[in-house]
Amino acid sequence: MTISIHFSIDVPDLAAGLHFYDAVFGFAEIARPFPTMAVCDAGNATLCLHEKPEGSAPAPGSADRRRYARHWTPVHLDLHVPALDPVLARIRAGGGTVEREFRGAGPKDVAFCSDPFGHGFCVIEDAPSEHKLMNPETAQS
Repeated sequence: MTISIHFSIDVPDLAAGLHFYDAVFGFAEIARPFPTMAVCDAGNATLCLHEKPEGSAPAPGSADRRRYARHWTPVHLDLHVPALDPVLARIRAGGGTVEREFRGAGPKDVAFCSDPFGHGFCVIEDAPSEHKLMNPETAQS
């Protein structure tokens, strides 16, 4: 069985969502099936951005409402990048937030971030952290 990866993110403003994810990660729009939905090439996956108004119900009959302030969800994206610092600079410049950085504490450097719409995600540098390279005896197998 072959499975392809597609992920969707609700945003209150489609143009703002397209701008952030293109400027930070280079996810380029490749299709617009509906005026409120854009499909982006995310390298080895497809990102669908859906414009959904703040306060709208996420499902019929749901008492919950979409909110775009910073919020927690048990499902989030881990985005692996070649170099952490340039991506963190683009996140900040694009209106996102770098909430916490973990450098040299594990096998790879990681940052907990959120986009301008409150969605949390992690950015993980593909290269092993310098700490692990300098101290191989501390690496766990």
